Amino acid sequence: QVQLVESGGGLVQPGGSLRLSCAASGSRFSINRMAWYRQAPGKQRELVATISSGGSTHLAGSVKGRFTISGDSAKATVYLQMNSLKPEDTAVYYCNFESPYRNYWGQGTQVTVSS
Repeated sequence: QVQLVESGGGLVQPGGSLRLSCAASGSRFSINRMAWYRQAPGKQRELVATISSGGSTHLAGSVKGRFTISGDSAKATVYLQMNSLKPEDTAVYYCNFESPYRNYWGQGTQVTVSS
């Protein structure tokens, strides 16, 4: 049994920063890619950032220059540093670990950007 546990969400003012963390526990498994998704109220879940097992990263255009993804697939941990936050970044953020056999999802952490 694998569990992904996220932390670091909260309420922040526009222009502020937050750092999300996600760690896997339980059975060991091989990871091809780690990612962060987000889902705002009334919208579909969207991909925010990815990092491959080799360390290659990709960021969605809406967060490029403001967010940074980092992590260690061997330690099954991934982080999302979010700077210069905007109200439109408000959403539930989910971490995702992709293995050769299935995808694993965290429970989600709420990020609210508001003055």
